[in-house]
Amino acid sequence: MVPKDLSPWTMFQSADWLVKSVMIGLAFASVLTWTILVAKSIELLLAKRRVIRDLTDTVEARSLADAQRLSSGRGVLSAFLDAALREARQSAGVSSDQGIRERAASSFAEITRAEARRIRLGMGMLATIGSTSPFVGLFGTVWGIMNSFIGISKAQTTNLAVVAPGIAEALLATAIGLVAAIPAVIIYNHFSRVTKTYLEIVSRASGTAGRLLSRDLDLDRAHGGGTLSRAAE
Repeated sequence: MVPKDLSPWTMFQSADWLVKSVMIGLAFASVLTWTILVAKSIELLLAKRRVIRDLTDTVEARSLADAQRLSSGRGVLSAFLDAALREARQSAGVSSDQGIRERAASSFAEITRAEARRIRLGMGMLATIGSTSPFVGLFGTVWGIMNSFIGISKAQTTNLAVVAPGIAEALLATAIGLVAAIPAVIIYNHFSRVTKTYLEIVSRASGTAGRLLSRDLDLDRAHGGGTLSRAAE
């Protein structure tokens, strides 16, 4: 039977069950791509806004305690400040300021790596969809065309009206694969740039906490010690 209407929906309905499965999987991948776009855009916007606000609020802070009091208490800058104060508290009585700075820098690096992992969640899925969807669609196309040729051999005819519907529905799988893959690649590249910008701001927050810790250590030494450990408590 030759369908009268070769619309995408008709081609999907008349496709082989395996080709239908491929199309449904690719459509689900496309929906997942756009869901990640919305979710990650909101997440990155809020995270970036929070860090910038904390940096702005603490720009006049003269010590770690002042900065901690002025920050929101929820962003990555607060995590850096908490780590610096914790190191100052645990290192009370230690005479080596350089050792305190190095241990705090190590804590800052761990926080930065954890934040980078958190903010990049979902990007691996985008990369997978962007790289595999064309090949999944091609698999559906090859399977559909193979079935079309089998049908031609059974019908003993090469009439274009008989051949065209089967080949068209097979090629639809490739089209859906491209529809899923192209936005995924574009969105992945977009988030790579935005994430890089956000991590640069996180690095600024780390530098701010490090400078405040260094200032507190110098002030503590100038006042004979004890001031920083009391502030940390």
